[in-house]
Amino acid sequence: MTTPTHASPLLVLLPGMDGTARLFHRFDAALRAQAAIDTLAIAYPAAPLDYAALEAFVRERLPQDRPFVVLAESFSGPLGAALRADPPPGMRALILCCSFVRNPRPMLAPLRHLLGLVPFGAMPGFALRQALLAPCSTPELQDELAAALAQVPPSVLRQRLRAVLETDASRSFARGSLPVLYLRARHDRLVPPANALQILLQAPGAQLADIAAPHMLLQAAPEAAASAVTAFLDGLSAAQVSA
Repeated sequence: MTTPTHASPLLVLLPGMDGTARLFHRFDAALRAQAAIDTLAIAYPAAPLDYAALEAFVRERLPQDRPFVVLAESFSGPLGAALRADPPPGMRALILCCSFVRNPRPMLAPLRHLLGLVPFGAMPGFALRQALLAPCSTPELQDELAAALAQVPPSVLRQRLRAVLETDASRSFARGSLPVLYLRARHDRLVPPANALQILLQAPGAQLADIAAPHMLLQAAPEAAASAVTAFLDGLSAAQVSA
């Protein structure tokens, strides 16, 4: 295992809909085993905040003393888009993992008014496993997912899903100029594969890494994700040296 050093940019991890940042440990371990990369995971408050409030929360916690790259997982894509549109000092690039900058399922948008009827606290475990982990589900991953979701009140999950259905940060994302890497899971059952094409069109020069994994890519395929991220960060460093 390598010893992290400040030679590489810090990788700031923004979590999926659970918001707990508890599910990054496998990916973080794979990163540290492959390269000298420090990480900072930002957990969200267990409160029903919209994207604007979460953006302000994240900006207050970004590093002030060293360069960094933001990795936005799933739900956090619109936050990554906002940061790319108006990057804080030190931000060098954006990585989107199984994510989006606008509602990835627009046909579901009209259902946002019915979210109050969705029993988030009693959703069947089988349905969640199929949507998030199949075909790579293991008892360990199932337990970790359940433990993370148990930390989040149903009202918060409901608000976050509503935010996803209402969001469209595509214009602000397209205004940005920072490099982008998109990690796409081949077996993603939540975010359609074609969503990556939209990202590539809006961010000329963006890179795409296809990985055999479900929606929870960082958890189910941490080594492959770490390899793709490490190669991207190495490319950034090389570009800075040659500039």
